[in-house]
Amino acid sequence: MLSPAVIYTLIFAYIPMAGIILAFKKYTYASGIFNSPWNGFKNFEFFFKSGQASLVTRNTALYNLLFIAFNTVLQMTVAILLTEMKNKYFRKISQSLMFLPYFISWVIVSVIAFNILSFDYGFINGIIEKIGGTKINFYTTGAIWPVILTLFGAWKGVGYGSVMYLAAIMGIDTSIYEAASIDGANVFQRIFKITIPLMMPTVVILLLLAVGGIFRGNFDMFYNLVGDNGLLYNYTDVIDTFTFRALISNNDFGMASAAGLFQSVLCFITILLANKLVSNYSKDYSLF
Repeated sequence: MLSPAVIYTLIFAYIPMAGIILAFKKYTYASGIFNSPWNGFKNFEFFFKSGQASLVTRNTALYNLLFIAFNTVLQMTVAILLTEMKNKYFRKISQSLMFLPYFISWVIVSVIAFNILSFDYGFINGIIEKIGGTKINFYTTGAIWPVILTLFGAWKGVGYGSVMYLAAIMGIDTSIYEAASIDGANVFQRIFKITIPLMMPTVVILLLLAVGGIFRGNFDMFYNLVGDNGLLYNYTDVIDTFTFRALISNNDFGMASAAGLFQSVLCFITILLANKLVSNYSKDYSLF
C-alpha cells in the first residue's frame, strides 16, 4: 500500500535532485545538463549582486510567517466551530462551502481580486464612491498588499487546512468531554482546557512542516495576483517571482537553479533549527 507513494516520491522528488548540478554549470541546450561546462558559483552572483537578494528573501520569510500565524489560528478556529455545530446538515454545508475555494485556480482568483480591487470598476471602490469617499488605487498602494495577499490566501486555503485539525479533534475521546460537562465545564472551558491542548501535537507537526517551506513563496498566488506590476515589487516580490522574471528575461537556467538551491538550503536549515527548539521543549512533538 505504501509503494505508490514511495515510487512517486522517488520519481518526482529524489531523481530530479540530480539537476542540482545545474546551479554550478553554464547550461547550453546542445550539451545538456551533465555535459555543460562548469562555472563554479557564477550562477549565484546574479542573485546576490542584483541588489534585490535581501529584499526578496526578507519578503518571502515575512510573508510566510504571516501566512503561517494567521492561517493556523483561523483553521483551528474553523475546525473547533465546525465540531461545536449541533446541526450536522448545516455543518456539512458550511464545510463544503469553505472547501470549494481550494479547487479554484489562482488565475480565477486573480480575476475575482481584480473585480473587487479595481480602481475604476472594483466592488470596494464602487461602495466607497457611493458613500462619497475617495477611491483607493490598490494596484499602486503597496503597503496594503500584505493584508490583501493574506486574506485571499486564507480564503482559499481555510477549508483544506482545517481538515487536519478536524481529524485531530475527532480523535479526542468523547468521554473526556462528558466528564468535563458533568463537572460543570461550559463550552469555552471545554475548548480551552481539552480541545486545544489535545490538538497541540498535530498543530506543532503542521507548523514544523510549514516552517520547512518558509523561504518558498507561493508563486501561483503572488504572480497571478500581482503580475508584472513594478509598483508593487518592493512589497510583494518574493524569491520565486524574482527568479521567474530573471529566467524569462535572461533565459538562464543555471541562475534559476542556483536560486532554487539557495531556497532549499535555507528551508533545510530553518526546519532543523525549528525541530531542535521543539525537541528541547518536548521530544514527543518533534519530527525526528
